[in-house]
Amino acid sequence: MRKPILLLCALALLPACNQQNETFPSYAAYQAPDAEPLTCVPNLDGQIDANELQAAVGVPVSYLVSPAGTTRAVDVAGEVGSDGRLHWDWSARWADDQLARLEASTLDGKWYANLFSGAQFAAPYDAGHTIDAVYSHTDQALYLHGIASVEQNPAEGQTLMVYDQPIELYRFPIVQGNNYVSTGKVQNGVLRGLPYAGSDIYEITVDGTGALTLPDVTFSQVLRVRTKVTLQPAVGQSVSQWQTSFFFECFGEVGRATSQPGEAEMNFTVASEVRRFGIL
Repeated sequence: MRKPILLLCALALLPACNQQNETFPSYAAYQAPDAEPLTCVPNLDGQIDANELQAAVGVPVSYLVSPAGTTRAVDVAGEVGSDGRLHWDWSARWADDQLARLEASTLDGKWYANLFSGAQFAAPYDAGHTIDAVYSHTDQALYLHGIASVEQNPAEGQTLMVYDQPIELYRFPIVQGNNYVSTGKVQNGVLRGLPYAGSDIYEITVDGTGALTLPDVTFSQVLRVRTKVTLQPAVGQSVSQWQTSFFFECFGEVGRATSQPGEAEMNFTVASEVRRFGIL
């Protein structure tokens, strides 16, 4: 008869160990925080409007960039797929690619801030961020006002090139069929510490749409923008260079290939630099 008594005593001790905790608190159901609204949502309407190409000031963007001084095989022409659309396969992973985190910034505190009338912000002109490109943005276009060295007196010499009138770099909406020329003149400029004067001619053509595949992501509907830049210095020979960029709504430029100087073919196959959007 002792065993049942011991068992009952042991069971009775469990709820009686602490008489103060006879009731349990009730908890409200977890409430998820309100989702932050996105400032820009791609609508895939075949064009990029002014509000879909805004400078994200202070927000770094990662790019995989081919090393300076090297060349890279590249396909800017693209291939027509079975769906009848252009496709560009830039998905190859190159062991020598380098990571660049680039971001737009306000002009506050920059040594050249008061020298570019009407400018609103700056962004790295080169992947190493030794030169700033200076811009303004309106409902009509993204304008390039000129370039300036990040430091006022860098070791390689100061650069300051202010256009007499801003170059209409990307006219809104960016849509296939856009074709225009914009020219900026520089007087009393400085290029790496040397005096510079001349004209920069930008020939911009939007001539393709399709899918761009990168190592980390595929953009299903990009616009190909070709820019031929011809530099005509007051003294010396003119030189031209192609830049082929791919733009996606709200993301901006997600791919870029720059030809070697003097390249004659717009569908060049050897690039002096390749940049690709990366999720890193």
